[in-house]
Formats: sequence, C-alpha cells, structure tokens
Amino acid sequence: MATSKKTTRKTSAPATRKTDVTQVATAKGYPGLLAEVKARVQSAQYAALRAVNKELVSLYWDIGRMIVERQQNEGWGKSVVEKLADDLRDAFPGVGGFSAQNLWYMRQFFQEYSATPNLQPLVGEIGWSHNLIILSRCKDAQEREFYLRMTRKFGWSKNVLAHQIGNQSYEKSLLGQTNFDQTLTPALRARAKLAVKDEYVFDFLELGEQHSERELERALIARIEDFLRAMGGMFSFMGSQYRLEVEGKEYFIDLLLFHRRLRALVAIELKIGEFEPEFVGKMQFYLAALDARVRQEDENPSIGIILCKEKTRTIVEYALHDARKPIGVATYEITKILPKKLKDQLPSPEIIARLLDGL
Repeated sequence: MATSKKTTRKTSAPATRKTDVTQVATAKGYPGLLAEVKARVQSAQYAALRAVNKELVSLYWDIGRMIVERQQNEGWGKSVVEKLADDLRDAFPGVGGFSAQNLWYMRQFFQEYSATPNLQPLVGEIGWSHNLIILSRCKDAQEREFYLRMTRKFGWSKNVLAHQIGNQSYEKSLLGQTNFDQTLTPALRARAKLAVKDEYVFDFLELGEQHSERELERALIARIEDFLRAMGGMFSFMGSQYRLEVEGKEYFIDLLLFHRRLRALVAIELKIGEFEPEFVGKMQFYLAALDARVRQEDENPSIGIILCKEKTRTIVEYALHDARKPIGVATYEITKILPKKLKDQLPSPEIIARLLDGL
C-alpha cells in the first residue's frame, strides 16, 4: 500500500505542474503580460545594440582623427597606416575592423564629416557599414543627411539603403508632387513628403511594357516584399482590391498599405496610362471613406498615392491645388533605365534643409 501511494505521488506531480502551467498560459491577462515582457526585452536588446554601435562609430571616428592629425603633423605616408593595421590585429586577435582598408575608411570618414558638424551626431545613429555606403556613394552634404536620417528613422538594412541610393530616392522624394503642405499638420507634412517619391522603380517585375492595371496589381502582390521595399520601407500590406461599402454600393481600392511611422493608411491607385485630373476626385472619395469607416482613433488621416505610367507636372499641380485630402502623384518604371538628371530640378538648399529638419 505504501509503495502504491508513493508511486501515485510520483506520477501525479508532473501532471499537476503541467496543468498549472497550462492554466497560467491561458489565464486572462497572461498573454498581455508575456507581450509586455517580450517588448521590454526587445527594447533593451535594441538599446544595447545602439549603444554598442554608437561606441564603435565613435572609436572609428577617433582612430580616423588620430591618423589625420599624425599625417598632417608628422608627414606620415601610406606605409604607416599599413603598419598600424598589422600591429592592431596582432594586439587584438580575433577582433575585426582593423584592416588597412578599414583604417583608410576611418581616415576618410573623419575628414569628410569633420567639415559638416551638423551631420556628426547622425553618423553614430546608424551602423558602420551603412555609413560606408553613404560615404562612398553620396558626395553632397544634404544628400548624405537625407540618407542618414532616413536610415535611422526607417531602419533600412544595408541592401535597402543601397537600393534606395541606386534608385535616386533623395531626388525623387524631394521632387514629389503632393498637396501635403495644405492638407497635413506641420508635424506630419515633412515626414509624409519624404515618404512619397516622385517615381518608383519596380525592376523586379517580369512584365512587358504593355500590361493591364490588373496584371500590374497581381505582379506587385506576387512580389509583395520587393514591392514594399521599393516603396521605401515601413509599409505593411493591408490588402488588394480593398472593399469599401458606402450606402449599399461597393468600391475597391487597388492596394491598401499602412505606414508604421506615419501611422496612416495609404491607398494606392494603379494607372497604366497618363495622369488624368479626374483621378484626384476618385482618390478623395476613397480617403474620405477610409477615414470615416476604417481609420482607428489613434491613427493619422489616410493618404493617397496615384501611381501612373506618365504624368505632366503642371496638370498634376493644378489637379491637386484645391484637393482637401492628402494625395501624392507619382510615376513608375518596371525596367531599369538610365538615371534621369534630377539634381538641377531640386528645391533650394534652404527648402531641403527645412524638410530634413522635419525628420
């Protein structure tokens, strides 16, 4: 009898604990606790990574400064940098980042940004590899500031950053045709203007020049990750042919996205031809319906993007002039083409500076 009781206690204890764990996991309030703790852990991990990255960039800045100062004061040449690289690797075995090439990057990094004090706080906010991409591919100070701020704000990966630079996001964002100055609050308009480009490149699509709007939509959905990346990041996909019902009638938005930083729904209408002024009226209707029936209380006003194959800038300007809802008009390309010469069309440096301050 004693043995039987002992055996019963041994076999029932694990089952009891398992039951307790199951009950806790399904108890009211526990999922919220788990989500809150996970979010806090992730926040701490992110803060730690940011602190490490900032210290690393600061270290590389100081090494670059010391090399420049010694070269200026002592007249050192290339061989000294090569020797320094060898000795640092011997002194810190297993620690990367001390190749001769990277030391030269540190030297260039300090030289370039020591002349632009307003950019110095920004370089520590992104990774070293991101900094190298911007340093090597952008020569204008305001262009560098744009990519530094956008990378920090939208968390672009190295590949996304390189893609954005290759597709001239700086120029296309600054040239974007929108009515955001008249329809959005000062707190939102700069971020929104820089989130909507003047032209998008969908070079990942396997479509011929002749295609229907439905074919374009299906192709974009089939490559949804590439599409969201081309749009600039921080977008979430909400649906295609998104249904709206108003007074018993059905209406369908081609694509509906959500911009996480702007906290706003973004309706996209696809047009395979040239922009027509009546497109604006239809988009205003969609945005009004979204704001009334879909938008959450803590979200900002919905934004529309009319994506056309071609547009005439003056016609777009007139069409948007009196529109009451925030709308941007952009074009798209599905094949790589020679870059357009956009720099001469950019706004004045003062206007660019004001836009970047809003990020």
